[in-house]
Amino acid sequence: MRTLVTLACTECKRRNYTTTKNKSTMPDRMEIKKYCPWCRHHTLHKETR
Repeated sequence: MRTLVTLACTECKRRNYTTTKNKSTMPDRMEIKKYCPWCRHHTLHKETR
């Protein structure tokens, strides 16, 4: 039931993190504030396809 998703930074567009999510409880795309090592501060990371 859980699927592997990739999180990309909204500022530099780099794919920094991978995580899993449950598609039945979260059908839309994830958005999490995480640390981006290239921007060197916390930014919004969105799920990419």
